[in-house]
Amino acid sequence: MGKDLVAASPAAAAVFAEADKVLGWSISSICFEGPEDKLKESRFCQPAIYTTSAACLAAFKEKFPAVEPVGCAGLSLGEYGALAAAGFFSFADGLKLIARRGELMDEACKETQGGMASVLGGEVQVIKEVCAECGIDVANYNCPGQVVISGTADGVTKAVEGLKAKGFRKVIPLKVAGAYHSRLMKQAGEKLREPLAATNVTALKVPVAQNFSGKVETDLAIIKANLVSQVAGSVLWEDCVKELSGLGADSFIEFGPGNVLTGLVKRIDATKTLFNVSKAEDLSKLAF
Repeated sequence: MGKDLVAASPAAAAVFAEADKVLGWSISSICFEGPEDKLKESRFCQPAIYTTSAACLAAFKEKFPAVEPVGCAGLSLGEYGALAAAGFFSFADGLKLIARRGELMDEACKETQGGMASVLGGEVQVIKEVCAECGIDVANYNCPGQVVISGTADGVTKAVEGLKAKGFRKVIPLKVAGAYHSRLMKQAGEKLREPLAATNVTALKVPVAQNFSGKVETDLAIIKANLVSQVAGSVLWEDCVKELSGLGADSFIEFGPGNVLTGLVKRIDATKTLFNVSKAEDLSKLAF
């Protein structure tokens, strides 16, 4: 991913070059060539997605310098990209944090036996009650009719069975390395507190809706605290989208590999105009 952007955009190429320099190893070669197994590890996956997303944004701004956002948001690690785009920290400082975050989450995955499952349809309150009974957590409130649960492998298995017994038709176990956004990630989040405290930050140039609160935050200390809590906390993505809509956002542009968030926004509010920039050819389809 990102290879075509580098060929088409000097701004995108500069992002990948800076990332390689900051990390001291070639995230570029991993993004461009793989192997896929490496990209499944958080310590590689998270910097790769963060860097590619930043490159997509850089290429977009190179072509459309006059376009300014009313707000930003990102899902899970994507929140770091949103904060960098809003000027909270530099791309380089965000990358250092993401690299450490990935390492810590990999460690937590290896130390615990975790799992996740996607729950489609049904009452959210029932899902929360079943999770509580099984000692697991709701990881993501993605959009109406889509919730992700997370926790110990045994707890998730029990919850899947329990939800099906209550009439939920689509409860799908996910192929993941661990229990992201659950209590099993709490230590990883706490260990991120120190590097976050040491990171130089500035006031946001544009509002950012944060995953942990689902709201726009302006206090720098609260923003950092929410990034700590976000690792083990629920991702309130639906609330984030509604918060940006409240700021006047009528169009959403997703930057980075894939188009999952574009699909989620469509399900949250079908009236929004949606764009996606994941490769160079996407830029030729846009007109502002």
